[in-house]
Amino acid sequence: MNVRIMVRYGELSTKGKNKKSFTQRLAQNVRHILQDFEQIKVNPDYDFMYITLNGAPEEVVLERLKHVFGIQSYSPIYTVEKSLEAMFQQIYALLSNMDLSDKTFKISTKRADHEFDMDTNTLNRELGAMVLDAFPQLTVKVKQPDINIKVEVRKHAVYISTQTYIGAGGLPVGTGGRGMMMLSGGIDSPVASYLALKRGLELEMVHFYSPPYTSPQSLRKTQELTKKLALYGGAIQFIEVPFTEIQETIKEKCPEAYLMTITRRFMLRVADAIRQKRDGLVILNGESMGQVASQTLHSMVVINEVTNTPILRPVVAMDKLDIIALAEKIDTFELSIQPFEDCCTVFAPPSPKTKPNLEKVRVYEERLDVDALVKRAVDGIKVYPIDVQTRFDEDVEDLL
Repeated sequence: MNVRIMVRYGELSTKGKNKKSFTQRLAQNVRHILQDFEQIKVNPDYDFMYITLNGAPEEVVLERLKHVFGIQSYSPIYTVEKSLEAMFQQIYALLSNMDLSDKTFKISTKRADHEFDMDTNTLNRELGAMVLDAFPQLTVKVKQPDINIKVEVRKHAVYISTQTYIGAGGLPVGTGGRGMMMLSGGIDSPVASYLALKRGLELEMVHFYSPPYTSPQSLRKTQELTKKLALYGGAIQFIEVPFTEIQETIKEKCPEAYLMTITRRFMLRVADAIRQKRDGLVILNGESMGQVASQTLHSMVVINEVTNTPILRPVVAMDKLDIIALAEKIDTFELSIQPFEDCCTVFAPPSPKTKPNLEKVRVYEERLDVDALVKRAVDGIKVYPIDVQTRFDEDVEDLL
């Protein structure tokens, strides 16, 4: 049985002259998530994309496609010869695998081949009668039936489909430019990453790692979160930033109440330097307005002062409960709440400034060799790709 998946583009249809580049990138992303099935062929057309399975497992392919941004919906299409009996046999095989209790159906025929000896009304009537004879538990319903059996008669064959799956929507990852996501390992930044990926951004995950104050488990947690997010956009570059020296130096030379503010300013400087080095356009983070001391508007203004690079905050106006709900939907919540410390909790003061004074911050930072500290951190980064196939070498106990 020759099975193809027809993919509908949704928002991509509005892209006009740029539509081809978007559909080509979507095809590239689809090939990547199906790369372990070498026999699959992906053919992007102007209005639809067709995926020919060539024996690849249909259920596995359908499951993977639901996470790919840029896909509005998709349907398995079965090709049969141009005879009434062949059409019915295929419909019979498809319906036999469904729960038909209290279900309604209709036949929707399109006839591109006008030389075929039956018109659409005749096909609808004949096939509908055959289905009712074979499945008496079904009833006909013309408007919004439970099962819409689509039959398309073309020059060389007939295409039949009975199911439409809803895709992830959005834009293909990689069509919106590259951004550096400051991934902490908490609940918010993975959700922010998901929302940015959905708008077509290619993300590189910047994670600040401060051994011995942060553990191998905390690093593994962010790696595993990145792996979950790779489900939506293919391989993601993970950037491990050595941050111990910077945090120890700030702790030694700056007032306790300003530790968080100055630490976040250094994180932003390092992320911006990495962005320049790796041709990124923006910096992103998981800040939500007013959630913690460093995320008040006053703190954001003081922290942002170190760069002119645009900083995107996809969850900035979201309620915490809404963020948690989305984290549960994308399966990052249970991993995010694992109790492993990250850089943001290291040396966290009991009473951080919520309205830090910029002039005081500048005075305190004069005690530090800012440029040298940032340079050593950037020179020490480790960069490696993570995707859904990634297997990490060492075992880390007690992670999930």
